[in-house]
Amino acid sequence: MIRTDWTLDEAKALYALSFPELTYRAQKTHREHFDPTAIETASLLSIKTGGCPEDCGYCSQSAHHKTGVKATKLMALAEVLDAAARAKAAGAQRFCMGAAWRNPKDRDMDKLCEMVRGVSKLGLETCMTLGMLTPEQVARFKEVGLDFYNHNIDTSAEYYPEIAATRSIEDRLDTVERVRQGGINVCCGGILGMGEAQDDRISMLVILASLPAHPGSVPINLWNEIQGVPIQNRAEKVDPFELVRMVALARIMMPKSVV
Repeated sequence: MIRTDWTLDEAKALYALSFPELTYRAQKTHREHFDPTAIETASLLSIKTGGCPEDCGYCSQSAHHKTGVKATKLMALAEVLDAAARAKAAGAQRFCMGAAWRNPKDRDMDKLCEMVRGVSKLGLETCMTLGMLTPEQVARFKEVGLDFYNHNIDTSAEYYPEIAATRSIEDRLDTVERVRQGGINVCCGGILGMGEAQDDRISMLVILASLPAHPGSVPINLWNEIQGVPIQNRAEKVDPFELVRMVALARIMMPKSVV
């Protein structure tokens, strides 16, 4: 049964199960919806690096932090397609293109749409992560056949103000809903290890599992150490068993999502 009415207490109770029981339930759920011997392969390309006006405390590409990352212009179409072809040759099924923006400018949309068309013609699933989108931009991406749009909520609603001040978690969820209503598959997850509490991690999954429809893909990321960003001062390494518990919990709560 697909539920969208999960509570934090229910999720915490699942998370607290014995490790063998939790992983058993997750594997049982997984086998009901997926081939247990198959995994999804994807490749990510930064098509516009650095200079982002957002102040996300975990990100090396923010213009607010001194990380040594130099701002670049949007890549040329031919460069993107060459990278996509190499990714396909290496075994990727999906190709995601990311830009360090708060949101794409309308003047960039023609070029971005050409990238989607070109990557799709190579036989790859297409994904983009470009920041917040307007309904009109969603409609254009739908028209050219964009398969997935990635827009992570990063963490819980309670902890979100600790990682970013230039946008709110509501801003993130607004774009997620625009993408869903626009008929594009949603890719939405979060990041572990930014100094958040265990309840914040579980709450993040409750938010995702309580959306009108679960995201098609739910990435569970570990924060990588980056010198020069605020999170560096309070980040903590995530215990491997806690990571497995989070993946298992996501699988149980969102049975048909690719985790």
